[in-house]
Amino acid sequence: MLVGFAPDWMRGKAEVNQERIQQLLEENDQLTCCIVDYQNKCVQYQHVLHRNLIYFATIADASPFSSSKAME
Repeated sequence: MLVGFAPDWMRGKAEVNQERIQQLLEENDQLTCCIVDYQNKCVQYQHVLHRNLIYFATIADASPFSSSKAME
């Protein structure tokens, strides 16, 4: 833990406890896996959004009315 992120009451009192270290490593592994899963899901959502936007742009391009005519 970086000193800047450690609460005052913890600073200078680090005890090396193998069990606690193992717990933190396992927790970090779970957090990392969770973050990767969310990032992958986010990419999937971005693809769906991109597909939808391309669809709307295609419809707009094929429309006989341009945006400048609609504003008149």
